[in-house]
Amino acid sequence: MKTQTYAAIDIGAESGRVIAGTFDGQILHLEEIHRFPNTPARVGNTLCWDVLRLWNDIGEGLSKLAGRELAGIGVDTWGVDFGLLDKNDELLGNPVHYRDARTENYEDAFQTVPKSEIAATTGLAFMYFNTLYQLLALKRQNSSALCEAKTLLYMPDLLHFWLCNVKANEYSIASTGQLLDAKVRGYSQELLSKFGLPDIFPPIVEPGTKLGTLRPDVAARLGISPDTPVIAPGSHDTASAVAAAPGEGENWAYLSSGTWSLMGLELHSPLISPATGEANFTNEGGVCGTIRFLKNIAGLWLVQECRRAFLREGNEYSYAELTHMAREAPALRSLFEPDDARFAAPVSMPDEIAGWCRETGQPVPETPGQYVRCCLESLALKYRWTLEKLEALRESRIDTLHIVGGGTQNTLLNQFAADALNRRVVTGPVEATAAGNILTQALGNGELKNLDEVRAVIRNSFELQTYVPGETGPWDEAYARFLAF
Repeated sequence: MKTQTYAAIDIGAESGRVIAGTFDGQILHLEEIHRFPNTPARVGNTLCWDVLRLWNDIGEGLSKLAGRELAGIGVDTWGVDFGLLDKNDELLGNPVHYRDARTENYEDAFQTVPKSEIAATTGLAFMYFNTLYQLLALKRQNSSALCEAKTLLYMPDLLHFWLCNVKANEYSIASTGQLLDAKVRGYSQELLSKFGLPDIFPPIVEPGTKLGTLRPDVAARLGISPDTPVIAPGSHDTASAVAAAPGEGENWAYLSSGTWSLMGLELHSPLISPATGEANFTNEGGVCGTIRFLKNIAGLWLVQECRRAFLREGNEYSYAELTHMAREAPALRSLFEPDDARFAAPVSMPDEIAGWCRETGQPVPETPGQYVRCCLESLALKYRWTLEKLEALRESRIDTLHIVGGGTQNTLLNQFAADALNRRVVTGPVEATAAGNILTQALGNGELKNLDEVRAVIRNSFELQTYVPGETGPWDEAYARFLAF
């Protein structure tokens, strides 16, 4: 087949990239074209995304591809957050950051619709920042934006709309909001009605859908052909990352490692039961009709926030330096529950960790290396807890954990995961989200037929690394301590 070039716009909570992928039918080669920060802004008491800055950076990146024939452009971002458009398709204010405090009273929703009913309908984990609770917060505030809104577009949907003038909600991103009926892959009209939410949701499309072609004004400004297709990938970044997990067979789990750790199984239908609800597992949309059955875990956000706190104190460390210091720190000295609410949006992550340790009778970390090691070991133990739950809920053993995404570069955490789980861990690709984004576009263009072919391309194209468990006895003892929290 002819070698094709695709553009993936991949935006995470810390940064975004425009990546070009050349694909000859067998091998995918990625080239970073433009990288840019994703820095939220606080306006008054509201934490917002600077979406116009992101749009400008997307344009800057795509303009560097001017003159190249593109087989597709697709956007993926984090989940749950959205923009509201008025009757003229104008944006009604900056999209609000999921860590904003407006949803802190989200459990009030259960007075209107019981928690058990929401769980049975949506199959989604209860997270305070889910789109449902953001919309209910706007309703409670008598938000003029919500009153005027005619369309809700999740972040990648909004950027797709600005690229090609087509309004749609891609399924994987819409599935993060706790508004869908998981069994029918569409919005739950019953839930929307019971909560009194307006009908502002456009049609849902599956990953790989050709949305349209570039708007003529955008194409002219960027120097790209107006015939360039805009193709929805797995627009939730984790959906694209999981599509690029190089697993074979059935006995593997994935871990998308970055700001968040998202650990789970790829299923063909939702897994919804009282047991899954009690463990707060979630059923989100995947590529090729799959379901990502997973657990949201705090992830490297813990280390990122420690690093920010050290910087405020005048100590600037790279992530490599922090990992080296953690490697030299004492093992399994202090542990904490990564998903405790105090670590969700702390003023100072080290202060919160120190407070936890004091309250639980553990030594308080004294150095940056000890703080970071505490974070990484606690994450590895939470991975073990999650793996055990996955095995129990599916009633079968998991032999291999595939870790994908930027977190694969933290070799210390990868080895901790192998040791804590006593399982083989395979890492790579680092750029799983961009790779999955591009190969899902290729699926949409008919160049690949299914996920097996996508994953064969991944194995052909990227170097993978295997970690085997070391001494597991100390981890077993630490896990017993961890379970007591």
